[in-house]
Amino acid sequence: MDRLLDSLFPAPEDIPAQWRLGEPLEQRDYLVAGELRRWDGPLATVRSPVWLQDGNSERQVILGSAPLLDADTALTALDAAVQAYDKGRGAWPTMRVAERIQHVETFLARMREQRTAVVKLLMWEIGKNLKDSEKEFDRTCDYIVDTINALKDLDRRSSRFELEQGTLGQIRRAPLGVALCMGPYNYPLNETFTTLIPALIMGNTVVFKPAKFGVLLIRPLLEAFRDSFPAGVINVIYGRGRETVSALMASGKVDVFAFIGTHKAAADLKKLHPRPHRLRAALGLDAKNPGIVLPQVDLDNAVEEAVTGALSFNGQRCTALKILFVHEDVVAPFLDKFQRKLAALKPGMPWEPGVALTPLPEPGKVDYLDGLVADATGKGAQVLNEGGGLSRGSFFYPALLYPVTPAMRVYHEEQFGPLVPVVPYRDLHTVIDYVLDSDYGQQLSLFGNDPETIGALVDTFANQVGRININAQCQRGPDTYPFNGRKNSAEGTLSVHDALRVFSIRTLVATKFQAANKELISEIIRNRQSSFLTTDYIF
Repeated sequence: MDRLLDSLFPAPEDIPAQWRLGEPLEQRDYLVAGELRRWDGPLATVRSPVWLQDGNSERQVILGSAPLLDADTALTALDAAVQAYDKGRGAWPTMRVAERIQHVETFLARMREQRTAVVKLLMWEIGKNLKDSEKEFDRTCDYIVDTINALKDLDRRSSRFELEQGTLGQIRRAPLGVALCMGPYNYPLNETFTTLIPALIMGNTVVFKPAKFGVLLIRPLLEAFRDSFPAGVINVIYGRGRETVSALMASGKVDVFAFIGTHKAAADLKKLHPRPHRLRAALGLDAKNPGIVLPQVDLDNAVEEAVTGALSFNGQRCTALKILFVHEDVVAPFLDKFQRKLAALKPGMPWEPGVALTPLPEPGKVDYLDGLVADATGKGAQVLNEGGGLSRGSFFYPALLYPVTPAMRVYHEEQFGPLVPVVPYRDLHTVIDYVLDSDYGQQLSLFGNDPETIGALVDTFANQVGRININAQCQRGPDTYPFNGRKNSAEGTLSVHDALRVFSIRTLVATKFQAANKELISEIIRNRQSSFLTTDYIF
């Protein structure tokens, strides 16, 4: 393992030519009111999780810099969004659905042109391997296509009139106002766009702040945003959230808050809004998803899913399996198989073929994980796998911890990294109580083949988490399925279908079913005198 760590980080000449970087990118552009404006103030240094061999030592790669906008500048972006919305009277919120779809399709075509640039920055900025970086980009494009198709379907169903108790009505969806969209660093493109695109396509105007890591990868898309949407509809800002985002929320001008991060940060930001009853929130927050391995189980499948679920992208996923409860009757073979699977995972740089374990982008993360391991081993746990917990620079080799108890921090804290705590249990009520008492309620996984036990646990947990996975890891997809959570894990539901509803409200136009009224409505539709009141059928 020491030799592996010694050779982990490459020399500059060892990097394949197509993935090498040029000079550091000094980004000073931000997007406000349809203009790429230049920021002449302070910049934040953007560091890569990748280090390079430099003689007898190693140095962290500096990727470039990004604007540290101040509160006043951020507020100009918000004012541009407010002006473009114009209290619901702006060109974008009153535009016909088919025309808004055309703008999004134009953006998608421009976005696809930047695939290589965005994928390269995903690898260098957050350490995501090439395969997963390409998958994130392609999945995001697919999500946009699916969103367009879902809106077409929704609009077709809304194009008809309904007659109830002598009242003729048409129910359509209308935008909510100005949306503030913020995504997470682990999926800085995909998770961000799962709120950004639905917010836009439903007619809201948007202020978008990229994630704290994965900030430069938005730069190749700024021109596409500028050229694809009317001025002020999409505004992109940068800077420290405590300065920029706090000012936006305190203004009271944000109508929809879409945020993926910690529940504490979300709560602090929501408290700043002076009119919280008027704030719609779509939040993806913390999770401590358990995997529960029952005594009657296909161990090979359970181990395969648990390794992938716990360590994909180094465990840096809200949907990762964060703690494993394994029955005493099968814990020994489970741990043996798990260690062998773990040992087969290839560490390395993101662009290397077959790499599964990569450096971590978050500063201080290795020290935090070291602290969790020290706490657990100091209270009786062992690191079972060879090399587990060893680190070099920003790289942390996964540690399989056993036996983990409630006295240990990792039993309760969301590690968001390559630590795998395993808790042995005899009485299933121990596991049930853990789920019932947890502050989190995103997902869990059940591994077993006894129908009576699985059925009873489904009923027990259905009111505790947003998704129960049977003999499968926790995950978000497919994107047509609802993605939500209970307790401190989420607010609102996201999916291709649900997100369109999160960022809009049903609005009814109604009249008494009388001849004069029927003629009036017919004339409005026939002469296309309303964008909202229409029977257009979008193909």
